[in-house]
Amino acid sequence: MNTWRNASLAVTAVTLLALTTGCGQDQGTESPDGQNVGHASPAGQAADGYGSDGGYGSGAAAEPAAAKQAGRLAVWDSRKLGKVVTDSEGFTLYRFDKDTASPAKSNCEGDCAKVWPPVPAGNVAAAAGTDAALIGKVTRADGTQQLTLAGWPMYRYAKDAVPGDAQGQGVGGTWFASAPDGKKAAVNTDGPSGARPAGLAGLSVRKDAELGDIVVDKRGMTVYRFKKDVAWPMKSACTGACLSKWPVVAPVEKNDVKGVTTKGFVTFDRPDGLKQQAVDCWPLYTFSGDVEPGDTNGQGVGGTWYAVSPQAKLVGAAVGTAK
Repeated sequence: MNTWRNASLAVTAVTLLALTTGCGQDQGTESPDGQNVGHASPAGQAADGYGSDGGYGSGAAAEPAAAKQAGRLAVWDSRKLGKVVTDSEGFTLYRFDKDTASPAKSNCEGDCAKVWPPVPAGNVAAAAGTDAALIGKVTRADGTQQLTLAGWPMYRYAKDAVPGDAQGQGVGGTWFASAPDGKKAAVNTDGPSGARPAGLAGLSVRKDAELGDIVVDKRGMTVYRFKKDVAWPMKSACTGACLSKWPVVAPVEKNDVKGVTTKGFVTFDRPDGLKQQAVDCWPLYTFSGDVEPGDTNGQGVGGTWYAVSPQAKLVGAAVGTAK
């Protein structure tokens, strides 16, 4: 009996080893300062333990915004996003991927609605030159009426401080400025301006004049890693407002990769519910400050964000941390 039990335990141990080898078991885990620390999460890694801005820009908390009428809508022609719908005061209107347009339904309630205030349906007029028939309304769970555009519920973003701000673009990979036809505006979109360049894989390699070979996503946008992340156990230190600056790279099919390692090629199920592509077990991001393919504006930001090599290493980081 003991012999059978020992054999069973041995098989279980081998199975667990096989499951963990792909993400860190064979190489140790890189801590936020670039040192190998085994497989446990670094002790004392508090969310506020790395500077006032968290290494990704403004750390200011979002303040709930009071609901206000949209008035006559307008269209702003943004060089970065293309044509964007705004309210009468010039504040960007957004749509949420977790909502539905047919039938119209909002899935942003409670705390979500404090950060993303729903736009009331009353006192709304179509922007000049746009199709007024696209304007509609939906009844929310609390009984209030919310503006819809082509069926999509419309929101503002509490962190947009002045007219023309579009801080909410790409937040969490689910929030996008709205185009006049209700589709997502430009970057990260399902519209023509966000279509994949011909022949570009989900993840591929671009030769940059200064950085050398770096990984890009299906839109040709530079892919980054965050030094404060942990590969095993996999952990992202970019949460909350950080994601508005550094949107996650959505899952990519393994057969849609060209020139990039597929070691540790896994989908990271984040605690916030997002699904994020990881390579060599490191979570991947893009940068909201990169306007067009070829931009590398995120390189070295805060001394913590770096482009990614085809081997999933940090490009251009200090010696001893480029792992």
